[in-house]
Amino acid sequence: MAASPPCPPLRLLTLALALTVASAVKISAPHTPIPRDIYHSSDSLLDEIKALVARHSDKLSMDAVKTSNKGYSAELFVVTFNHMKESVDNGSKVHILLSFGQHGRELITSEVALRLLYILTEKRKIAGVDLSSFERVLENLVIKVVPMENLNGRKRVEEGELCDRRNGRGVDLNRNWSVDWGKKEKDYDPYEENPGIAPFSEPEAQIMRELSRSFKPHIWVNVHSGMEALFMPYDHKNTTPNGASAHLMRSVLENLNHRHFQDSCLVGSGGGSVGYLAHGTTTDYMHDIAKVPMPFTFEIYGDEKASTDDCFKMFNPVDKTTFDRVINKWCMAFLILFEEGLRNLREAQIVSQGALDNWVPIGGDIVERNVERKSTRERRKLEGLDLGMQELRTYFRLFMLSTFLLMFMFCTRISKNRNRDSSNVFDP
Repeated sequence: MAASPPCPPLRLLTLALALTVASAVKISAPHTPIPRDIYHSSDSLLDEIKALVARHSDKLSMDAVKTSNKGYSAELFVVTFNHMKESVDNGSKVHILLSFGQHGRELITSEVALRLLYILTEKRKIAGVDLSSFERVLENLVIKVVPMENLNGRKRVEEGELCDRRNGRGVDLNRNWSVDWGKKEKDYDPYEENPGIAPFSEPEAQIMRELSRSFKPHIWVNVHSGMEALFMPYDHKNTTPNGASAHLMRSVLENLNHRHFQDSCLVGSGGGSVGYLAHGTTTDYMHDIAKVPMPFTFEIYGDEKASTDDCFKMFNPVDKTTFDRVINKWCMAFLILFEEGLRNLREAQIVSQGALDNWVPIGGDIVERNVERKSTRERRKLEGLDLGMQELRTYFRLFMLSTFLLMFMFCTRISKNRNRDSSNVFDP
């Protein structure tokens, strides 16, 4: 009887089994967790904003707005910055409404909101730029900031659902608005784009709609992450609006892109630039229904090298250096937006002119543009002066010519009279 072959060791059997399973099942890439030492929790971020409001009650106020629908409730916090609370808004102030954190997984956006509120109240410098001259701009603005529009969705992300962008009951808030609501593209993904059962079915969208109606913003910005871009309407079609409003929006975005981003950001319609159409978005509603003169969507960060499964890394910086760079860069972008928006709205006579004497803009390009405008005005004045001098010289020549003719006629008349008198003397 032949001897039985020796049994393989248990360790080899385990290794073989692991290799077999690995070859049959795709092993998912590791997911980057939230760096808790860099990012605030939702509660700590809101607590810090509340403390900031308490310290600067002369400039800041905060409202908590809560509503519910079919058993689901949501609460939004709205911070209002008014440089001079007691001043009367006579129509010259620009109203700006900013929303951050509409998608739960985009934590970096709410961090920008927090830092921006600090800069508006306590910090005088950012990235080495002295903002003291910017005070004159702030005097002409009223800014409402929603630092975390989707608080319930943010809580789900903090509990481990790192890829979730929806609200607390699974609706994408940026698909729940009424312009072209409910239309589904061929690649529609309900996990990503669930529009809800009807337009404004979600309490968060209802609150934001009422805020836009009561505040009547001149500038609206919906702040997201996933890439770097400066978008104007439309999201639901591959076109931009027609007419003067589109020219105004594009002018502001292109100036911002050139001044601050060295023309590195995408600028245009969301539907024409992202590569897919989005239906029922807030920005399209703000343009078509709310009639906001300048409705924008800003995309402030994206890691193109990150795996599509590694959602936190794809939408948020994961190291402190990149985190600080993104925060500083986009806070400065908002300040330049305020400056550009104020100037363009007044030049278009959408808001009345206010006093901006001795206003020294931040950045160099606008100063050069102001100098160019000033030079143009001076040149026109000189041209007018030259024209006036030419007219005076013409009048003077006409006057001298007419005087000469009158003198000639007068002398001729006198000569004739003398001749007549002489002839009368010699008459017999």
